[in-house]
Amino acid sequence: MQAVLDQIKAHGASLYALTPHLPANSAKMAEKNELGFDLLTDPGNAFAAELGLRFVVEDPLRSVYAGRGIDLPKFNGDDSWTLPMPARLVVDKNGIVRAADIDPDYTARPEPEKTLADLAALA
Repeated sequence: MQAVLDQIKAHGASLYALTPHLPANSAKMAEKNELGFDLLTDPGNAFAAELGLRFVVEDPLRSVYAGRGIDLPKFNGDDSWTLPMPARLVVDKNGIVRAADIDPDYTARPEPEKTLADLAALA
């Protein structure tokens, strides 16, 4: 999304990412990846849960995370072992969701061009 951020702004839109990461961890990631948009914190994935997008990371996946040095409870600041389902929402100026791309498979994400097309459809 960073690659098309200028095009998103050209539509008069803003880009935000919602993450369960602690703010300090989000800041490090934003700096490392030179992100030009805000990462908003969702402690315990509470908002993701309200949207029906939170899932519990069960064993054996917890073991896989641990094997890769990912300490999810430490990184997110809680022991819920939950993550948000990847989702991209296009919300209009009145707060109405006009497009949603959601897939429980974290590897299946819409191309940024899809978001740009959704934004163009709002005009």
